[in-house]
Amino acid sequence: MLRILEQSLRIGVITEPPPNHDDAELTRLGVQLRRLIDTRLGRSLAIRQVDAGSCNGCELEIHALNNPYHDIERFGVHFVASPRHADALLVTGPVSRHMETALRRTWRATPSPKFVIAAGDCACTGGEFGVSYASCGAVENVIPVDIKIPGCPPAPFDLITGLLAALQSPQPPFAKGEKEKSPMNKEKAPL
Repeated sequence: MLRILEQSLRIGVITEPPPNHDDAELTRLGVQLRRLIDTRLGRSLAIRQVDAGSCNGCELEIHALNNPYHDIERFGVHFVASPRHADALLVTGPVSRHMETALRRTWRATPSPKFVIAAGDCACTGGEFGVSYASCGAVENVIPVDIKIPGCPPAPFDLITGLLAALQSPQPPFAKGEKEKSPMNKEKAPL
């Protein structure tokens, strides 16, 4: 034990330098995101994150969105525990065969209008795993994907930019006050 302590004192701290972030850029992106969310929804954007078989690298970056530095909740984005409360699904990792049914059920449980974001190279393309006996590959092989955010893993700024792209799309995933078009939402005829 003493040998390890002496080695640690001799070598010193070995870490990566902190990322060079521009606070003004984060604020600009966040305000733009907040305005788009208010325009499209009139309330906060609720996201359900689904790990379909990733290495957790993308999850660490998604968690960084909620840390005190990025604090994405101040811009009107929050993560929810149930897909029934979500406006969007944020899916990471190649879809493993064991998660295929769960991902489909989660997608079906998310009320329409909804949109799906594939975050990370594995979710976008299947990554190094591809399609195999244990993997379905990319998320779009299992459920429809509206936006892809590449990166291994994508940085928090990339995730925010991806959310902006989803909300700025010419065919918005949803519009303020839009209801799901399903037989369950048909208005009853007057008696």
